[in-house]
Amino acid sequence: MQVILLERVAKLGQMGDVVDVKPGYARNFLLPQQKAMTASKANIDAFAAKKAQLEANNLETKKEAEALAEKLNGQQFVVIRAASDAGALYGSVTTRDAADAATEAGFTVDRKQVVLSAPIKYLGLHDVHVVLHPEVEATIQLNVARSTEEAELQASGKSIQELAAEEEAAAEFEVSQLFDDLGSAASDDEDETASE
Repeated sequence: MQVILLERVAKLGQMGDVVDVKPGYARNFLLPQQKAMTASKANIDAFAAKKAQLEANNLETKKEAEALAEKLNGQQFVVIRAASDAGALYGSVTTRDAADAATEAGFTVDRKQVVLSAPIKYLGLHDVHVVLHPEVEATIQLNVARSTEEAELQASGKSIQELAAEEEAAAEFEVSQLFDDLGSAASDDEDETASE
């Protein structure tokens, strides 16, 4: 099926291109989303008449998206989730969670604009892409933690595994100190009984 693209579509073409696509892709995605229209003679003529208007609208929305991308790029958002001691989440962080975190911070981001290659299933810092316009993309960072204190520690550069290792080492040190103290107390007792 041939369609005329009304905007740039990734891996398909630029605005105004007439491309061949599978009928289901056109019917279920391109046409309902108004990203394309069927390539009939009447539609081609109508597109030629509106092309200047569509290009002006595209340029305007692109400028707005670039302004938002400039503010949004590099921002870090905290997402609090329950997780195991090993750092595995009970559930996952999805595009909706990323969009909600950005919206709470005052940015207008829809979950459809957030691109995750796979759901986030571990605590830590994760880079996430946000497509604000077909030609404009920003990268944000999600700080997934169990508490705000943990999020602050992660933001300073420490991972959950490093913190757990430090706590374990400190606990082992305290235990060894305790046994050393007990051992020295026992040897003191032996010295006292030997001198009597």
